[in-house]
Amino acid sequence: MTDRLPLTTALAPAPLSSFSAGVRAGNIVQVAGQGPLDAGSGTVLHPDDVGAQTTATLERVRDILRSGGADVSDLIMLRVYLTDRSHFAPMNSAYEEFMATHLGDGVPPARTTVMVGLPLDEMLVEIDALAVLTDDQSSNHTAESQEIPDRIGEAR
Repeated sequence: MTDRLPLTTALAPAPLSSFSAGVRAGNIVQVAGQGPLDAGSGTVLHPDDVGAQTTATLERVRDILRSGGADVSDLIMLRVYLTDRSHFAPMNSAYEEFMATHLGDGVPPARTTVMVGLPLDEMLVEIDALAVLTDDQSSNHTAESQEIPDRIGEAR
């Protein structure tokens, strides 16, 4: 059985409930649904601006990926949850800009977008992610090699 390691980082807020912000199992990194929350206070960032909330949320996803030895280029799937259909265009614009910055000419991940209710009224977007590391990354690229204060399996 593959060891499963919980992922945490000081760059993202603690989960709102009893689950891990992310989990690494072998070469798979799963990031739980993230929102546009301030890492220190847990308050919602950028009220009423779904584009800015999308960027902030993607940054949280990226930070948790990095804590598991992955990065945006390792993503194979993202699920985006929006509270209102009218938010799709500004979310998509911010998403495209973020991916262009972090992927360049790389292959963009698959994505599903759904309309839902979210845990906090001010949250307009939530995103979860799945990344797969290559065998080389699995053995050589660990959170300890990152230049950000992340650790695999360290409790917050």
